[in-house]
Amino acid sequence: DSPNAEPDPVEAALVAESAGAEGITAHLRSDRRHVGDRDIYALREKIATKLNLEMGCSEEILKIALKVRPDDVCLVPENRQEVTTEGGLDVITHFDAVAAACRRFAAEGIRSGLFIDPDIRQIEAAARSGAPVIELHTGVYADLPDGERRQRELERIHAAARFAIAAGLEVHAGHGLNYHNVGPIAAIAEINELNIGHAIVAQAVFSGMAVAVADMKRLMQMARTA
Repeated sequence: DSPNAEPDPVEAALVAESAGAEGITAHLRSDRRHVGDRDIYALREKIATKLNLEMGCSEEILKIALKVRPDDVCLVPENRQEVTTEGGLDVITHFDAVAAACRRFAAEGIRSGLFIDPDIRQIEAAARSGAPVIELHTGVYADLPDGERRQRELERIHAAARFAIAAGLEVHAGHGLNYHNVGPIAAIAEINELNIGHAIVAQAVFSGMAVAVADMKRLMQMARTA
């Protein structure tokens, strides 16, 4: 949290916004591996679009979120051995804690979402929890080589999105999406938002953040109009 720490995620967020990003997602982990508390407060103060705070369900992070007051929160699982979030939140197993968190956020006017696998039972539990939004985990799709297995996973995601819409949920998606695989996911009309981070930052090393964001958004828009 040093004020001189580099690279500055706030600067990156502002460049991303200027290139067309319609929201900024940051994951404040309990171990502070990705961003620190200072970054979250600075993002809340400086960005012009919406702030989506990814977070676990720990009381410490819940209290910070309620103080920061992001536009959205997205509850995700956390495993100390993982490099980044792997797999969706098990809403069925942790239903009481998830539902309680959603109620606390709703009382403060903060929209809550749940990062879950494209599994019908998990979507049903998400709908019961009071969360108005789900984010479908696209990591399995992204990791599969192009072919029949990836197509089946794409169809599974599409079916999950349709089911969620029928259950009254808004549907987002993300994890592992890049410039080569984003098109089929972006083309799913039921999905309202994509959260993409690593691929854009990696591409920005070569092309710059503004170009990387603009190129990704162009691919997403082309998928909608194809």
